Amino acid sequence: MWITLNRKIFYTFSLLLVIASIVMVSVFGLKFGIDFTGGSIMEFTYTEESLDKAGVDVVLNNYDLGEYQLKETGNSGYILKTRTISDDVKNAIQEELSVEGTKPLTIDRFNTVGPTLGDELKTKTVIALVVLSLIIIMFIAYTFRGVSNPVSSWKYGLVAVIALVHDIIIAVGFFALLGYTSGTEINTLFVTALLVILGYSINDTIVILDRVRENLKDKSDNYRENNFTEIVGISLRETISRSINTSFTTLLALLALYFVGAESTKDFALALIVGVVVGAYSSIFIAAPLLVSFKKGKK
Repeated sequence: MWITLNRKIFYTFSLLLVIASIVMVSVFGLKFGIDFTGGSIMEFTYTEESLDKAGVDVVLNNYDLGEYQLKETGNSGYILKTRTISDDVKNAIQEELSVEGTKPLTIDRFNTVGPTLGDELKTKTVIALVVLSLIIIMFIAYTFRGVSNPVSSWKYGLVAVIALVHDIIIAVGFFALLGYTSGTEINTLFVTALLVILGYSINDTIVILDRVRENLKDKSDNYRENNFTEIVGISLRETISRSINTSFTTLLALLALYFVGAESTKDFALALIVGVVVGAYSSIFIAAPLLVSFKKGKK
């Protein structure tokens, strides 16, 4: 298939994306939200007439909140992110924002996260990704042990992990760019999105690799050795429509969530959109062709 024959083009494109993502993370850094740095988040909605953003800023400037972030949601709602504040300060802000009850509002969400929890979340995120990668390699190596010629079964797992790392780096790099340009933050929803991306990407990759396994079964070692590139190409041709159709329908749902869903889930939906697109690309244009490269590398 033309994908395996032109695999170096796709390798180069992916390498450029990965390098660009690493550069963006290195230069811009990641803008961590209060889940990681510690602080308070308050989401409130006016039930009748609302204060405009300038009016809300005037109220907030009466309190020692440090460098806070205020974001409008919908027609009459706001999300406030600030340093850690007490319930008393929250209640005082609520009272003043309501202008002595003439502009009633409801507190939809109020959370306070300490920096200790933030450090714990960072550590657990890294551990979860490392453990998941090791489990994937071991599981796939065991499952594909019957077709370990001409490519060792553990390399199927390695291919899947390379695709996952590729997807994660590009997603993180994209959000580093968004953090620099529009202040988009990394929070627990983003971590959740990364884990969802991992699950989605590995599912798509394993479908293709499993078709390779099916097409290798019951073939002689000599036939596998001489026709491996062709077998991988056939496997891709048999699964590419399924991968593209599944990704497309998933994207439709995520786009609806992004454009119609709540403001608080937009970044989550955007991370999944990036992950689904990049995951579909890596499964088709990186994972399977890497098997061919590993086989040729043996020589």
